[in-house]
Amino acid sequence: MEGADRLTQLDERTLPFWVEVTDEDEHADHDSMGLFNRNGDAVLRPVPLGPLRQNLAEAVDALQQVFADVANRGGTLPLAEAQLSFQVTATGGVQFIGTGQVQGTRGLTLTFKRP
Repeated sequence: MEGADRLTQLDERTLPFWVEVTDEDEHADHDSMGLFNRNGDAVLRPVPLGPLRQNLAEAVDALQQVFADVANRGGTLPLAEAQLSFQVTATGGVQFIGTGQVQGTRGLTLTFKRP
């Protein structure tokens, strides 16, 4: 039961992240704040660790399945490493950064390497 207690404590904690707030976000309660978008000002917000943990775990699980499918294709140049950048939203969501969004955007990077 000790592991469950630790997860409950984690679910209740927050971690400060710099997030973007647009005029629209100031008047609405929805999950659209990301890190340092050019359209809004960055503010420090407490991000709940419970939703962040769950969303990141689900995203990593899905990505690992995608990487396994790609790696199983074999070929002359097999997949040996993958790097993905993502942003954390103010409510603990995870948004991956596509190539069209990379310029001028800061995010966190996950690196997956073959053992």
